[in-house]
Amino acid sequence: MKSRFQVVMKTVLAAAAVTLFAGATGETVIHADNVKNETYDRVMKTDRMNWGVKGDTKLMGLMNIKSGKLEGFDVDMAKEVTKRINPDAKVEYTQITSGTRVPMLLNGNIDAIIATMSVTPERQKVVDFSDPYFDAGQSIMVKNSSKYHNVKDLNTPKARVLAVQGSTSIDEIKDFAPKSKVVGLQDYATALTALKAGQGDALTTDNGILYGMAAGSKNLEVRGGTFTNEPYGVAMKKKNPKLVKAVNKAIKDIKSDGTYAKMVQKWFGSVKGMDWKELAK
Repeated sequence: MKSRFQVVMKTVLAAAAVTLFAGATGETVIHADNVKNETYDRVMKTDRMNWGVKGDTKLMGLMNIKSGKLEGFDVDMAKEVTKRINPDAKVEYTQITSGTRVPMLLNGNIDAIIATMSVTPERQKVVDFSDPYFDAGQSIMVKNSSKYHNVKDLNTPKARVLAVQGSTSIDEIKDFAPKSKVVGLQDYATALTALKAGQGDALTTDNGILYGMAAGSKNLEVRGGTFTNEPYGVAMKKKNPKLVKAVNKAIKDIKSDGTYAKMVQKWFGSVKGMDWKELAK
């Protein structure tokens, strides 16, 4: 009976630990208690830091098919931050998605997330964020021939705006262009294909993601600037104040010593319509 009781209690406690993450991406989160500063201590002891990064977001985090390596602004930032926390640490990358990143962090599969993740009150209930490292905001992307130049132009019943389901982009565009018809699609690849095919007049999401989609295209461009403020932050498990402090110091140093400006120019300097010098400030 004692053994059966213990099994039942473990099951109940495990079930109680599972929650639905109410953030923009609809991530499913498994809450897991951890020892204070556990992640920081492990990074310093093992000389390894494993980052969760995206592999499908050009300019920010993309898997290079030829080299088989992840590359982008987020990837470079992870490397620079790690070097300043522990110069001896080997940087490791794990490819994640918007839906898997938080569960993987809380389950201990990765040490931190740097993956176009906007800082929101809902997410702050589940993870701790660093100071912002990228000044992101929602914008729109259209074909070069489009008559729509900003979000205000889209505020008409004739405008068809594409967005990704489960993102804050849908709610925001409804606030700024309530008269438009908003179409939620499964993912960015589908939305981009739909825009190119003329099934929508504009595609909306964070400017960093849109610039990546438009990069190298002769027919697409990001217009109108940003109409929301949604800065990206590094996400870490709670109870790791030493790691949060170390990451914040690293970000501050990267910006102050000129490294940040060089990375911004490297990834965004040739992107049409993007003021990389303003971003680098």
